[in-house]
Amino acid sequence: MRREALKLLENWKRREDRKPLIITGARQVGKTWLMKEFGAANYKQVAYVNFESNRQMRSLFETDFSIDRILLAVEAVTGVKPQAEDTLIIFDEIQEAPKGLTVLKYFCENAPQYHLMAAGSLLGIALHQGTSFPVGKVDFIDMYPMTFREFLQALGEDKLLKLLDNRDWQLISMFKEQFINLLRQYYYVGGMPEVVLSYVNERDLGRVRELQKAILNAYEQDFSKHAPASEVPRIRMVWNSIPSQLAKENKKFIYGLIREGARAREFEQAISWLVDCGLIYKIHRIRKAVLPLKIYEDLSVFKLYMVDCGLLGALVEAPAAVMLIENKVFSEFKGMFTEQYVLQQLIVNPESSVYYWSSERSDGELDFVFQLNDKIWPIEVKAEENLHAKSLRSFVSRHPELRGVRFSMSDYREETWMINIPLYALPFTSK
Repeated sequence: MRREALKLLENWKRREDRKPLIITGARQVGKTWLMKEFGAANYKQVAYVNFESNRQMRSLFETDFSIDRILLAVEAVTGVKPQAEDTLIIFDEIQEAPKGLTVLKYFCENAPQYHLMAAGSLLGIALHQGTSFPVGKVDFIDMYPMTFREFLQALGEDKLLKLLDNRDWQLISMFKEQFINLLRQYYYVGGMPEVVLSYVNERDLGRVRELQKAILNAYEQDFSKHAPASEVPRIRMVWNSIPSQLAKENKKFIYGLIREGARAREFEQAISWLVDCGLIYKIHRIRKAVLPLKIYEDLSVFKLYMVDCGLLGALVEAPAAVMLIENKVFSEFKGMFTEQYVLQQLIVNPESSVYYWSSERSDGELDFVFQLNDKIWPIEVKAEENLHAKSLRSFVSRHPELRGVRFSMSDYREETWMINIPLYALPFTSK
């Protein structure tokens, strides 16, 4: 499989001001595979240390931060003698080692010639528990599930990918049914690498669900193992409420759907824990569509999405017949899977920010407002071929400097105020 994030790692390796790299992301999105694959392709040797499975290494940084001593220990454990420039050193699940993050600062300051990557599924939690963090001494890359484009690549659909790359809309329209069929498959399989690889090799839908449920079970175990005991019930309640939140017409997160009478103060920490783990995406409302959008973010109003559309389907036990036959997955569920899918394709862009907009009077809403570099794109998502875009048209009429984007099952078309892009042609760029 090929991951687009490999390009980000290639850019990191070439930079003269390169710092130790931290790769964040939910458990099982492919962080370990990415680091090892990149190391094998770009270095003479790889020294890999997993602090979760290698208990003896966890105390490595407790006495001092001597680079020579650390490199000697790495050599003893891995059998690889680290060489500057020629060796990629990987510290996996680094949050398991006390002061593991702190040591990255010393590599940055005292041994920048060594190429060092670190990853951990629970790094966000470690930071919020008071772990010392090397501010300004590390680089970051966020890792996400595989996109629809990466899914097509894994399936060997290179010719269809080339059509999308060329933006040959006439030819793309000719192959519309193939694209839609593949999109249905992506909604069901999702983008977790282990699941995608199984589907590519076996095409067994039952096995796909087994693997997805195993991942969900692993997440549930993380709740019990790593979250404060007092928060575990609330974390589970938030987690299990997400499908019903997304199945509403208005997908704004409502605490009352978790439990009658629930209040924000009861569940804020639980939501933060899930966000820090990378298991959910929190998309805030903006009050105004003016650059930079961050200034106009309303922190009290938001929508929550799961990390992956396939896991969302597994959580609600959506049958394969509903997901893969005809257009039920698009017409049912109030567009839940389609909106989840669109967000996944947008959020992977490291140069973007994603929000949504709703009017103060609650008489209009945009599914997403996407800031890409110095441009704002108001976005409306349609699960089928419905071309009515009342909210989008109204919003753009009040912001004539902006051009709207509608993602739907309809063919590509341009109007002065809006571009309609087929759902299967994501990810969106401003080109």
